[in-house]
Amino acid sequence: MNRAGDRAILEDFTAEQTELYQLLQTLDEKDWSRPSPAAGWDVRDQVSHLAHTEEVARDTATGGPRALSVEAARYPTPEAFTEAGCRQGRQLTPPEVLDWWWTAAARNREALASLDSDTRVPWGLGMGWRAFVTARLMEHWAHGLDIRAAVGRDGQDTARLRHVAWIGVNALPYAFGVAGVEAPAGRTLRVELTPPPGTDGELWVYGSGDATDRLTGPAGEWCRRAVQRAAAAETPDLVADGPLAELALKYARAFL
Repeated sequence: MNRAGDRAILEDFTAEQTELYQLLQTLDEKDWSRPSPAAGWDVRDQVSHLAHTEEVARDTATGGPRALSVEAARYPTPEAFTEAGCRQGRQLTPPEVLDWWWTAAARNREALASLDSDTRVPWGLGMGWRAFVTARLMEHWAHGLDIRAAVGRDGQDTARLRHVAWIGVNALPYAFGVAGVEAPAGRTLRVELTPPPGTDGELWVYGSGDATDRLTGPAGEWCRRAVQRAAAAETPDLVADGPLAELALKYARAFL
């Protein structure tokens, strides 16, 4: 049965995509060609990647023909799969890329809204419905950071970062696996984050109060670390107390 608390993530996902769409509508042709922090990618590549992955995300969630396991198998490496979306977008004008992404985004949101919140989605190692929607929100926020950096338009952190923070914490076992490190035996983690200015002001807390380790600091810094848009040295207000917390800060990774 659908749970209202879980379904609210769709509203935040819509808001995240809408805010990015409004920004993209204001860009001129030169802006679309500006290099982004991702090496070799300009703004058009960033949006093309989002369009491509929204199409694949929809089919993965609904059992369509371009599910991730099928689509990725067409390419020799994960990097080649990722680059395929960029190559497709380079054949299009900026308005065409914008329309491609916005249409794909709307179709994906519609598909996700039609699913029960207990649905399992075969994305990566497999994800619950809530985690999958959160991952798509996280992806758009992260690439939105790249786009804003490219065109010099600072955004404002919002309460939607609560979702990015949540998936960043929950993805730590995956992040450690990718990095090839093991969490120290017997250690547990509590993450306490200060929310962005203008939100409810209450700490965002993940983990038990009797955890052995703590990671504390601003939510914005943790989220940028989790999507690897900031190095550990660029998040000076995050404080890791304990070996597990230190690993979390060093290896955080909230994406495939």
